[in-house]
Amino acid sequence: MGDRLADFRYDKASEGRLDHFLVECLPEFSRSRLQGLVKDGFVRVDGVPAKKAGQKLEPGMQVQVRIPPPAPSGLQPENIPLDIIFENDDLLVINKPAGMVVHPAAGHESGTLVHAVLGYDAELEGIGGEERPGIVHRLDKETSGLILIAKNERAHRHLQDQFRLRKVEKAYLALVDGAPPTPSGRVEAPIGRDPSHRKQMAVLTPGKGREAVSEYLTLESFPHHTLLEFHPLTGRTHQIRLHCAFLGCPIVGDSLYGRRHPTVDISRHFLHAHRLTIRLPGEESPRTFEAPLPGELEEVLGVVRSKK
Repeated sequence: MGDRLADFRYDKASEGRLDHFLVECLPEFSRSRLQGLVKDGFVRVDGVPAKKAGQKLEPGMQVQVRIPPPAPSGLQPENIPLDIIFENDDLLVINKPAGMVVHPAAGHESGTLVHAVLGYDAELEGIGGEERPGIVHRLDKETSGLILIAKNERAHRHLQDQFRLRKVEKAYLALVDGAPPTPSGRVEAPIGRDPSHRKQMAVLTPGKGREAVSEYLTLESFPHHTLLEFHPLTGRTHQIRLHCAFLGCPIVGDSLYGRRHPTVDISRHFLHAHRLTIRLPGEESPRTFEAPLPGELEEVLGVVRSKK
């Protein structure tokens, strides 16, 4: 695949910035990606390489952008089955199993969701100039449920904007030990890196962590447990797990923020990304996707229900 050439004429009545014009002409690319093309010499103004992203354009100037094909990422596709809830030309909606890491990291160089997606579609367009699937948001390794994968840069930017602007409605199912103080409510407790355990997150005092807001409601009550539906309004790392612990009802099986020994027979924490509502690229109305509880969590719920 060769470079793609795109030519534009700056026809505005007054002068403007090159990077602002490029964002208008190539909305499928992020501003940082376009700035990188300028920096690397892939943008010419009237036949001369652009000097900087903020270069001024005057009416009538010609702008040419050379867009190189995605560079190989070095990631090897792997033949790992995927539970695909929905697919179109822009994205995949996947029901991620517990135990699968989303993207490669130290100690997880293979077997991740990224490897699986590349194995499913090795010709993904690439995000940020690199041949790789576009991770829009993340789920913890042991959290199951819905996750979005963008297939191209335009979709990646659109979907990330939806999350950034808090236009995505997410619902998680969590079985917790005990019960929250009220059947439904709102948690506003900032989250940041735990100062005593740098590999963990923690609820911090106001002003020291990032804003973290969740809403919850009780779906079912049991003698020693509660099934909650959580709606995170922000997207902090481990947010629901920490907010449950903050409420005094940690998630069943969460040995990091809850009880060291599970109160029921479970091999993971009971947290599942159950429902997600988002407006897809090119569509006016939002769509809602759902992923049912996996079998192992249904079994745990059945055991808890039998003790009512």
